[in-house]
Amino acid sequence: MIRSALMNVMTAAALKAGRGLKRDFGEVENLQVSVKGPGDFVSAADRKAEKVLHEELSKARPGYGFLLEESGKIEGADKSHTWFIDPLDGTTNFLHGLPIFAISIGLAREGQIVAGLVYNPATDDMFIAEKGQGAYLNNRRLRVAARKDMADTLIGCGVPHLGKAKEHPRFKTELSEVMAHVGNIRRLGAAALDLCFVAAGNYDGFWERNLQPWDIAAGIIMIREAGGFVTDADGGHDMLAKGSICAGNDAIHRNLLNLIRAA
Repeated sequence: MIRSALMNVMTAAALKAGRGLKRDFGEVENLQVSVKGPGDFVSAADRKAEKVLHEELSKARPGYGFLLEESGKIEGADKSHTWFIDPLDGTTNFLHGLPIFAISIGLAREGQIVAGLVYNPATDDMFIAEKGQGAYLNNRRLRVAARKDMADTLIGCGVPHLGKAKEHPRFKTELSEVMAHVGNIRRLGAAALDLCFVAAGNYDGFWERNLQPWDIAAGIIMIREAGGFVTDADGGHDMLAKGSICAGNDAIHRNLLNLIRAA
């Protein structure tokens, strides 16, 4: 387990915000819901959790900048540190009563992700990682799966929703190519958790396009600290700017990337 001062700060903020999400999840039918776009919902719970995270992290690390899903970019006096915050990844799952959602916190120093936390209040599972310190689920050290044969793999993906209909043709082409070579496919609806499942060895690999930095910042370091490989979906190394991701162990990452390119 990582017991650094930084991780203590991140953990405390996530647990506090998580208590509110857990309460709201139990009363999901009473939530006030507004619509951001077709198939893309945001709840009052989302905004409340973001407020708690911003307040707690600002208090503990004054001057750090923020990139938040709901509030956007907040400049800090300390230009070398930025928090990437998704207060409720998997909002649609949350609003439909599916316990597959999470708080995601990533910290970048001089542009490099150095720490990540993904917490699911519904299951009380907390994934943490810090550069050079490994990745953990609760108290268990994480390692990516060791499978090499694509026919034996379980691969996660993201499916573009109705509001991203223009992405449907490319996704269907990529899905068709990947399905022809892997054991099976899963789509759970929360990219931050998907990436943690790669780090934990539940998934052998994962790919998705059209993501935001707060969706993947924590997951990137989670996979790297679990011994995995991660790039954007085109094989580049600027996932936060490109908004896409491809991950797995050395062999699976390489093969999955080749299938996506072939599509």
